[in-house]
Amino acid sequence: MKRLIAIALTLLMLFAVAACGGNSTTTTQTTNSPENNTQSGTESSPPPQQSGYELVLITDLGTIDDRSFNQGSWEGVVQYATENGITHTYVQPAEQGDDTYLNAIDLAVQSGAKVVVTPGFLFEYPIFVAQDRYPNVKFILLDGSPNNGDWDNFEGKVGANTVAVFYAEEQSGFLAGYAAVMDGYRKLGFMGGMAVPAVVRFGHGYIQGAEVAAQELGLADGSVTINYFYTGTFAPSPDIQTRAAAWYNDGIEVIFSCGGGICFSIFPAADQAGAKVIGVDGDQSTESSTVITSAMKLLTKSVYDKLADFYNGTFPGGQEVLYSAANLGVGLPMDTSQFRTFNQAQYQAIYDKLADGTIIVDNNIDIAPDAIPTRAVVVNNLG
Repeated sequence: MKRLIAIALTLLMLFAVAACGGNSTTTTQTTNSPENNTQSGTESSPPPQQSGYELVLITDLGTIDDRSFNQGSWEGVVQYATENGITHTYVQPAEQGDDTYLNAIDLAVQSGAKVVVTPGFLFEYPIFVAQDRYPNVKFILLDGSPNNGDWDNFEGKVGANTVAVFYAEEQSGFLAGYAAVMDGYRKLGFMGGMAVPAVVRFGHGYIQGAEVAAQELGLADGSVTINYFYTGTFAPSPDIQTRAAAWYNDGIEVIFSCGGGICFSIFPAADQAGAKVIGVDGDQSTESSTVITSAMKLLTKSVYDKLADFYNGTFPGGQEVLYSAANLGVGLPMDTSQFRTFNQAQYQAIYDKLADGTIIVDNNIDIAPDAIPTRAVVVNNLG
């Protein structure tokens, strides 16, 4: 019964999105794909419902307009599809779970999807199943690699019709920590969502960036402190706002909000305290005047690139692909950042060192944050 309800809810969501998406989900042109060498044509009106959508994104936890992972990925779909006249839509499942995500994939394929984009590690098992179930459909899995989810009898496989996209979050976090200390902040905070690998890499990079900046500035031992905490959720909550407010009241100047929707609890706390926030994943400067910068994974670029690969006949199926400073896959949005002294020249100098390997950020997630070797930075690991 639960499975039937999940199917019904997902089906309802798919067609609700298709019906009300407007210009963001349909176009007036159908572009040919590498799988059919027919000439693309332009229609005078949107394709009929039964023709479905070539590109479908399925959200993970959160909403399509989360100003974070889902939205950044969706914007890559919209940009490529709009530029090339390709029908596209998204599905926002009614609940979390492997069966629900698989149902959403089934429905996307039944509606005509040629490429399915899935942002987040929660899709590792669903894509592991779906890539064999639908060998003629391409899958772009962000922040994860397909596997059976059984750690005792582990089996992982990136199918020939799947590309697994990863990001050097440790480099993005490094840039945020480096910039904050170079800009004069000495009392920092890190609030991560769930302690999943991507979030941990962000946090560990943040610590290392702060340390490098402190050493470059010649700061004394213990000059910089970082309160470090995982909230256990990607959703906003009164408890998170209360904790953030307490940190600010205790002197924390800026908190790196690294957990999707938890920012909507941290922003008001920062606003009330007259303090600052560092955003994550996408540029969150439009969400709050408290945001000084954002530790970005260039989600839009990565999705756009992989869709272009598909339509150009160069889809990197069977591969894991890393977006890092070396291929401009991570960074800070300097055009919208609100630093006091940290400038573009300083940013470019440190970015180049990451890109060419002069600076290597440790991405080991199996150590505690307060076990990362530091001198100037003191990490208060609060759980």
